[in-house]
Amino acid sequence: MTQSAPRILIVDDNPEIREILQILLGGEGFQITEAADGCHALKELESCYFDLIILDVMMPEMNGYETCLNIRAKSNAPILFLSARTTDSDKLLGFSSGGDDYLEKPFSYPELIGRAKALIRRYHVYQGKEETKPSSILEFGSLTIDMAGELVCLSGRQIELTTTEYEMLKLLAQNPHQIFSAQRLYEAIWNEPYYYGANNTVMVHIRNLRLKIEKDPKNPLYIKTAWGKGYHFESAM
Repeated sequence: MTQSAPRILIVDDNPEIREILQILLGGEGFQITEAADGCHALKELESCYFDLIILDVMMPEMNGYETCLNIRAKSNAPILFLSARTTDSDKLLGFSSGGDDYLEKPFSYPELIGRAKALIRRYHVYQGKEETKPSSILEFGSLTIDMAGELVCLSGRQIELTTTEYEMLKLLAQNPHQIFSAQRLYEAIWNEPYYYGANNTVMVHIRNLRLKIEKDPKNPLYIKTAWGKGYHFESAM
């Protein structure tokens, strides 16, 4: 194991699940840290940097959604929910609380590994740890997107985005006025086939983006809705 190996925090109150994930992900070369509950996970985040957090939903005292909200106050690392709760409303809660992906139990090992690697890669690209980025800056009125530094600023103030939020904003901003359907956005950002309910996932991330970059999220200047068609980015001034 090298020091450069990505670090994954596994948060689950079931020791058997943690052991399975430890063996599976550890065998792929990841450095694994375990936490039996949300409070323990938050303590780990105070002293360690993680490239991915795998989070169970049903935990005592502080459930996964509450834990996710608290994690987002400390870290923008991607969060993968792992849960047997599979309704659209459960997934919507996961994305609303700041999660990046949601994998249903029982899951296949290849799917878990694939999603973990994809989330980590996107996070590294977002943090500027991989790939050479073009030295370009997109400016739209008070909104600035630094493509080289992967920074987003509003009126000179840096805005903290998750990797998923950043990728969505970048895609829309690089293609101003072009309408993206929910299906097109989902398949481009999550890199997987569109499914029933994914529209809510996209809607939540659009809402979260507006809360962060729009002065009045209910009357957005940048991310507009084309009713019945999708979303488009306007170069507002």
